[in-house]
Amino acid sequence: MSLNWITPADRLRSLPPYVFARLDELKANARAQGVDLIDLGMGNPDGATPAPIVEAACSALQDAKNHGYPPFEGTASFRKAITDWYRRRYGVNLDPDGEALPLLGSKEGLTHLALAYINPGDVVLVPSPSYPPHFRGPLIAGGEIYPLILKAEQDWLIDLAAIPDRIAERAKILYFNYPSNPTTATAPREFFEEVVAFARHYQILLVHDQAYAELAFDGYQPTSLLEIPGAKEIGVEFHTLSKTYNMAGWRVGFVVGNRHVIQGLRTLKTNLDYGIFAALQTAAETALQLPDKYLVEVQDRYRTRRDFLLKGLGELGWSIPTPKATMYLWIPCPPGTGSTDFALSILQKTGVVVTPGNAFGAGGEGYVRISLIADCDRLGEALDRFRQSNIRFDLPTIAI
Repeated sequence: MSLNWITPADRLRSLPPYVFARLDELKANARAQGVDLIDLGMGNPDGATPAPIVEAACSALQDAKNHGYPPFEGTASFRKAITDWYRRRYGVNLDPDGEALPLLGSKEGLTHLALAYINPGDVVLVPSPSYPPHFRGPLIAGGEIYPLILKAEQDWLIDLAAIPDRIAERAKILYFNYPSNPTTATAPREFFEEVVAFARHYQILLVHDQAYAELAFDGYQPTSLLEIPGAKEIGVEFHTLSKTYNMAGWRVGFVVGNRHVIQGLRTLKTNLDYGIFAALQTAAETALQLPDKYLVEVQDRYRTRRDFLLKGLGELGWSIPTPKATMYLWIPCPPGTGSTDFALSILQKTGVVVTPGNAFGAGGEGYVRISLIADCDRLGEALDRFRQSNIRFDLPTIAI
């Protein structure tokens, strides 16, 4: 019996197609045809989770006290591990009993924050391009997205002065993300000071996504929003263990900052989930307490891949600034070629998967994102395929 008379809610139908889901379909079709795919599309870290984390999880699994429902606000020991880690990393003092909340990954928290704080018609400022949950969460909540188009000539930084007063006065939330996915851009401390002053003036809630702050290279140290005086009064910051500790599938993240905003998110979550399995929280505590050598190993891995791929792509005609952080390269398409067409052309001709920039919003058109999620041998194979397929990037156009 057909159920075509049951229609999705408007909030679902209003969402644009999720490009990553479409990419999964194309990848499945290619694999079914026997193509040896080199998947550099998603930000899915390769390699194993560090052994001490796995060992802590295995031990915690044997403890029956972890088998029941965890506290809604997370275990006290994990919250303290979060705030201790913030104090070590950024010199920021936080109260574990109100200013830190564990999440089922930062994506979950970012989206649920929108549901907790955005009413239909509320104006939400979102950079374009940006990580999709920054605009999809507000869309699900019925918010009115005002895109802040980022530009290469401005180093992909938000131009606060370009936001009209009439929009800023209506805006309720500003989502932003530095180091940035997908652009790899980093923001100086002065920018964070400016954005805090802007938000305080217009009474806007700041939501900063800091998923890539630990994947920084060449001596660069990203700024935490919460380092800025007054930021905690008007903002929260999201983090994840997915990238830094190779724990993407474990689904562990957290949010820190303004206790009233965090309490609102907690209230919503008590109606939607029971939090993170307590054994995983024990493992996450272990991750946050690992010696710095583990972090250095991760940074060295991505820096080596970054340098290897930049050199190879440079020989193919691409001129790409060297990112100071993240696990990506943000690369311009040949002139006159759209990002979707370019990504599909690369997939069809070489079996290499990259992500079209328009997956991250209209401001990402004309770019593709490459993830550094394969070792140099595999990246070298991707470069060889580019050469053999005559995919070069110093030409005005590319045949599709």
